[in-house]
Amino acid sequence: MDRDIIDELIADALDCGFSHVGPLDVSTIVIHKEARDACAENKCGRYGTNWSCPPGCGTLEECERLIRRYSRGVIVQTTGEIDVFDYDTYLEVGKRHHELFSRFARTVRKKAPDALLCGGSSCSGCSECTYPDAPCRFPERLSYPMEGLGMMVYEVCRDNGLKYNYGNGTLTYIGCVLVD
Repeated sequence: MDRDIIDELIADALDCGFSHVGPLDVSTIVIHKEARDACAENKCGRYGTNWSCPPGCGTLEECERLIRRYSRGVIVQTTGEIDVFDYDTYLEVGKRHHELFSRFARTVRKKAPDALLCGGSSCSGCSECTYPDAPCRFPERLSYPMEGLGMMVYEVCRDNGLKYNYGNGTLTYIGCVLVD
């Protein structure tokens, strides 16, 4: 895959409507046990319920091997203005990011079918996941949370030239796509 794919994906992500987009150098990604430990606290309620979250996504070692199959990628961010006490806006920004990422993922799969998709939250491609009773029905459509794979999202952003926090009164959802 030539270098132009990153430029194409950045343009596609901006066309989809993400607030901020930038290139990602996979060599900057450090895998952290602490990220997985945070998942195990199950604050989102998805731990152990699907193939994209721990433990279904594999051990940290397996996740690192998966990530290291790729050399570069694109970070995408959806930022919204929010009042600290406004839960509805919090949900709206998350829903917008999910919709943008779903649209972007369709484009990515056409241009880079083997890409690793990390949408910012657990996969929601099926109304009911087969985990743990049967294999994923659509592994080619699986999207992982960055933290579930062991990434510290703020580090990935920082180490690739994007902000993690855009100031008081903002909320940012972050995802990435890794390609060869």
